[in-house]
Amino acid sequence: MVDVVCLGELLIDFVSLESGVSLEQAPSFQKAPGGAPANVAVGLAKLGHEVGFVGKVGDESFGHFLANVLQENGVDISGLAFDSETRTMLAFVSLTSEGERDFMFYRHPSADMRLTPDDIPKDLIQQATIFHYGSISLISEPGRSATCHALDLARESSLLISYDPNLRLGLWASQERAKQEILAGMRSANLVKINDDELEFLTGTRKLEDGAKQLLTFGPKLIVITLGSQGSFFYTDTAAGHVPGNALRAVDTTGAGDGFVAGLLSGLLAYSKPGEAYVFPGKTELEACCRVANAVGALATTKRGAIPALPTRRQVEDFLN
Repeated sequence: MVDVVCLGELLIDFVSLESGVSLEQAPSFQKAPGGAPANVAVGLAKLGHEVGFVGKVGDESFGHFLANVLQENGVDISGLAFDSETRTMLAFVSLTSEGERDFMFYRHPSADMRLTPDDIPKDLIQQATIFHYGSISLISEPGRSATCHALDLARESSLLISYDPNLRLGLWASQERAKQEILAGMRSANLVKINDDELEFLTGTRKLEDGAKQLLTFGPKLIVITLGSQGSFFYTDTAAGHVPGNALRAVDTTGAGDGFVAGLLSGLLAYSKPGEAYVFPGKTELEACCRVANAVGALATTKRGAIPALPTRRQVEDFLN
């Protein structure tokens, strides 16, 4: 049995070892495992949950390195496929002095783009409580059909479906296409997590409540908006609230949002009932979930790379205390 299944990209981040420089200026890079859904999977595993990952990597050194990282962190990789014809996705990342990022992707195509419906492990998904996905796997075929097939399985089994668009405009054909497809991807989700920049891109407003109301019309029941060091905001038809953030010096914000998602889903799992369709808890419980999620996201910024920085439950509890 697994608590959560995460589907999507698993890649190598090459992170600049010098902050405050462009990719052109960066003198050297550190190899770090990454990919938003994979980061969420490891984040949940480090918090003590049973997690499965579904995706595809190259049948080469980087692909096997990433598979080993997931296994070493306690993630079930029975849903991870290896492609002998393409290579694992790479991303080069430079960091500003504030820890913000500039990306360059190598994906022409990469193995994650070749995930097919036949690669989707039906049994793994059907035994879970939560299914989590992003927008990257929706960009092109056959990954789009594979993701939609997995979503169909998740809906049939009444899983809580979590969606983090994780906007990367450089991977889309155009801004218009990105907006259209990302919003369409929300129609399958119960929970959507976005950041404040993505909110403005998708809705045309930075007003949290107004933007969240717009997004609820696409079908989700809960919208959660991350606000960096300012914390997070949640919105449902019956409850809304802002949960303050945590002041930490950011070394690398790569994976902070994914850490937040892991913390949020960890909290929401406590309110699941075996064999029953998921019902979101009330305002007080959602505030508690976001408080933990804020802490996980903040701690994930204290080291370079996404997966290496994700905290354990003990580290989160010590930080909150």
